[in-house]
Amino acid sequence: MSRALNLNEDLTEAIALGHDLGHTPFGHVGEEVLDEIYDQGFRHNEQSLRVVDILENNGRGLNLTHEVRDGILNHSKSTNGMLDNWGKIETIEGEIVRIADAVAYINHDLDDAVRAGVISTQELPATTIKLLGNSRSERINKMVSDIIVSSWSVRLPGRLAYPSIKMSAEITAATEELRQFLFDRVYNAKEVRRKAPQARAILIRLYRYFELYPEKLPVALQKGRTDITRQLVDHIAGMTDRYASNQAGKILQRKASG
Repeated sequence: MSRALNLNEDLTEAIALGHDLGHTPFGHVGEEVLDEIYDQGFRHNEQSLRVVDILENNGRGLNLTHEVRDGILNHSKSTNGMLDNWGKIETIEGEIVRIADAVAYINHDLDDAVRAGVISTQELPATTIKLLGNSRSERINKMVSDIIVSSWSVRLPGRLAYPSIKMSAEITAATEELRQFLFDRVYNAKEVRRKAPQARAILIRLYRYFELYPEKLPVALQKGRTDITRQLVDHIAGMTDRYASNQAGKILQRKASG
């Protein structure tokens, strides 16, 4: 999209590479737990910026431009709708990343749900199949092509108003219907709800353990920092699902062995 609209591809790629570095294990469940339990609050977009500003490069951070940092910080979308109530972002390239992120997660999550047997392609809303297609490649091609055509004004010289990256009304409605289908049939499915308490228990166990034993935190996180709670949040936020589960299991084993 950035290339088709003659935008800064390097800036777009840099924002894309850094935009989700702050995601916690177990996705939004993990983010909710850390936000509840950490008194300073937790947002994955803020953590992404913290990763590149402070934690990377052995604690020295990376020398990124303001535009890259702004794109990383402000990429998050509203939970009310894919294109509703988005926060201010300073570059068109940042808008590209934000809308591309939505296109990506909708289509890949659908694909994952089909492979896992949670849903079948035959269950997708008929209107979205008609407009977007019935395969991931068809849907992505339709959405991306529509965004490029609908956002063509960003290439026009002498524009009076600040242009934006957007979809047509028809494709926006179909994409939002598909997103809502995901929430109803996948994200809020019984199996997902069943696993959420397990994920919460794992993160709370890790948090309480490192509160009691801060010396167990990685040395790299302890170096030059006195805020133990901030260190443990950084450590937990950087874990994968599997690593967090394994570490919580080891903690239980230590307690069981006395």
